[in-house]
Amino acid sequence: MSLTHITVRGAREHNLKGIDISLPRDALIVMTGLSGSGKSSLAFDTIYAEGQRRYVESLSAYARQFLEMMQKPDVEHIDGLSPAISIEQKTTSRNPRSTVATVTEIYDYMRLLWARVGVPYSPATGLPITAQTVSQMVDRVMALHEGTRAYLLAPAVRGRKGEYRKEIAEWQKAGYTRLRIDGEMVAIEDAPALDKKFKHDIEVVVDRIAVKPGIESRLADSFEQALKLAEGLAFVDLADGVVPGREGEAAGNKGGKALKGTGLPANRIVFSEKFACPVSGFTLEAVEPRLFSFNAPQGACPACDGLGEKLLFDPQLVVPNEALTIKEGAVVPWAKSNPPSPYYMQVLASLAKHFGFSLSVPWADLAPEAKVVILYGTGRTAVPLTFIDGRKTYTVDKAFEGVIGNLNRRFAQTDSAWMKEELGKFQTAQPCETCEGKRLKPEALCVKVAESDISTVTHFSVADALAWFSGLEAKLTDQQRQIAKAILKEINERLGFLNNVGLDYLNLDRTSGTLSGGESQRIRLASQIGSGLSGVLYVLDEPSIGLHQRDNDMLLATLKRLRDLGNTVIVVEHDEDAIRAADYIVDLGPGAGVHGGQVVAEGTLADILANQNSITGQYLTGARRIEVPATRRPGNGKAIVVENARANNLRGVTARFPLGMFCCVTGVSGSGKSTLTLDTLQAGASRTLNGARVVAGAHDRIVGLEWCDKVIEIDQSPIGRTPR
Repeated sequence: MSLTHITVRGAREHNLKGIDISLPRDALIVMTGLSGSGKSSLAFDTIYAEGQRRYVESLSAYARQFLEMMQKPDVEHIDGLSPAISIEQKTTSRNPRSTVATVTEIYDYMRLLWARVGVPYSPATGLPITAQTVSQMVDRVMALHEGTRAYLLAPAVRGRKGEYRKEIAEWQKAGYTRLRIDGEMVAIEDAPALDKKFKHDIEVVVDRIAVKPGIESRLADSFEQALKLAEGLAFVDLADGVVPGREGEAAGNKGGKALKGTGLPANRIVFSEKFACPVSGFTLEAVEPRLFSFNAPQGACPACDGLGEKLLFDPQLVVPNEALTIKEGAVVPWAKSNPPSPYYMQVLASLAKHFGFSLSVPWADLAPEAKVVILYGTGRTAVPLTFIDGRKTYTVDKAFEGVIGNLNRRFAQTDSAWMKEELGKFQTAQPCETCEGKRLKPEALCVKVAESDISTVTHFSVADALAWFSGLEAKLTDQQRQIAKAILKEINERLGFLNNVGLDYLNLDRTSGTLSGGESQRIRLASQIGSGLSGVLYVLDEPSIGLHQRDNDMLLATLKRLRDLGNTVIVVEHDEDAIRAADYIVDLGPGAGVHGGQVVAEGTLADILANQNSITGQYLTGARRIEVPATRRPGNGKAIVVENARANNLRGVTARFPLGMFCCVTGVSGSGKSTLTLDTLQAGASRTLNGARVVAGAHDRIVGLEWCDKVIEIDQSPIGRTPR
């Protein structure tokens, strides 16, 4: 019995009343029943806890110290258990460095792909830059037509000011006889005196060659000398004609002039021992996976430390209520003290007098120029500021730093944690201006695969990324295809799993802290399928939560696939589709709390439907149902209207929410429901009604909030962890 079934005897955890039950292994089992009937107590606190505890106990004492030991559940005995994995609804990491791509390990494979088959492009010229070995350089020159005459040059000085007398003397001493200075070929003893105020280009002629068989070893020695002189760079300039294949580029570029847009003469081949742009000198020391990690100093943008955003003072939080006048305290950080600081009010009064605006006009009605002056100051322009210190009046002419400039200065200068916290309430996270929110150094962003940098691809949704990676092999060279084959297999598999659990709309760079409980649970489910384990007991907590019915079929197919790998899958679920798809159903009840904790019915779907005691079965057969109301509430005739909402994926939505009635917002997963109701309506209403310091999603305005007195958000976050 124990090999084909999981047998539980005398389970008394929480409200379970000594349950005895046998569950088939390698099956999809759904535990259902009223909320509070004991489903989670049986699935998580008894079966999962014991499976986990026994597995951990089988490990060495050394390994156990790193693992959390589960408490022994209140049960007589359980047979037929496997090592257990629970996939609960607790949201994944709240760490701002954690994204959908990093949590699923897709990003680790992407970093490897870009490091191994990526081609660096110069930011100055847009041309590919590649590292070459000396033997590759020799092969490239030997591939030219026999008899081709060329100079091998070491670009020792590239666009730098100076006289370089000492360096020229050293090159002469080392035996070099010719230089090319600023495009002119000269004998080294006739080198002109250089003006140190201008930038110069000096190339040392290391060798003059005529391509013919047998010169390979001499050419290799010459390349090594040139690379040593010019820090890994060497030029081969053809004495007559242009580089084969570049005839079209060279049209109209006679006399060795630089090609338009590239800065390269048409007769020049550039060789680089490192990754280096021959024009700008932009250099990559090495392309390795950590260069693409925004969580490592080697790859993170130095300005934002790889977060992609910075905390900046936000005008929307500095002036949250635009209906107030400055006298009434529209500029919150300067009006917070009670009474408001006379110094700040006198500064604002002086500005109003000089620029001709009124302190008694609502902020919304002030001229845009006046708002800019108040918030961002007058730059270097001095304005007369009049102060009254109680006895005398005096005027000083000085530039005004602006409210936001003042807050920035105070935030930078204070050592008080309390002051930083107070000022921090007026800050919001905004994209870093250096990397534009891409999180990485310029060196990482210049490396491209199929002409896309790694940040561009992580900005794709799962569905778009799947299409991009599926078509990538066709765009690679044969050599790149050999390298990328195994990496692409892993990436495509993981993206496929995410797609199959209904998460095709999530962007790969979305931070995991912004995911709902259902989304993060399905991400973990996708990564478990990716691990390909069999003989494991999986316990899931309502995975269908937040899923549209369209996506439910995908989720159930995923659970069946997990079962078909040779695993036992126990799902705590209320969803009708999940109950109908199960191999075995356990219905707990009959009530909740002290009235529950008993198995009311168990077996296949037919057994549950035939059981008169099962409330779940009665709803499934239609004997009981939730009646559609015959009449609907008319509401109170008033409404809240959100105009032109365009945050995230909303495309200029104008929505009317009638008041005094039960209102439902629905749509497929990822359609923008939460963006409209939570990020836009709830955030906008909180600012106006509760005085909350939050930034609402982009919209024109919210009309009708005067009919409400406060807003309350009830979300999925736990109530609290305090033992009290």
